[in-house]
Amino acid sequence: MRNLEVQRIIDSPLLPDDAELQLWVEKALIDYTRDAEVLIRIVDTQEITDLNEKYRHKQGPTNILSFPFEKPADVEGLHLLGDLVVCAEVLQLEARNQGKALSDHWAHIIIHGVLHLIGFDHINDTEAHEMETKEVYLLQQLKIDNPYQENEVNG
Repeated sequence: MRNLEVQRIIDSPLLPDDAELQLWVEKALIDYTRDAEVLIRIVDTQEITDLNEKYRHKQGPTNILSFPFEKPADVEGLHLLGDLVVCAEVLQLEARNQGKALSDHWAHIIIHGVLHLIGFDHINDTEAHEMETKEVYLLQQLKIDNPYQENEVNG
């Protein structure tokens, strides 16, 4: 069973609905065989900036932060993978600047975040390649173009 909780701190007609978010979470978890619970919190620029500075020690806003849940060994029955905090304003700006459909960019970022929750990362080139390959594969199943294609062409 996959449970998704969505918290919208901002309101905009440009935000994806719960069904879209659920689809993207499910897609990212396609090979994950255990029950899973995910919280997605959609926030403004100020909240993501504060969290980015507090937890990553980086200045300014970012598009998404992933907070994997570390279950204590003696706790049973919890299936919480973690929380995703997404800044809608940053995503809108990135999509516009990169010439991408906003919905496609949302799908990519949610899939990217969920993959972080289940252990994927991009700290080194090998991990980055593995994670990007998985993202591209999952997005292709949703009929979404490779989000890294422009970067590959332009170096």
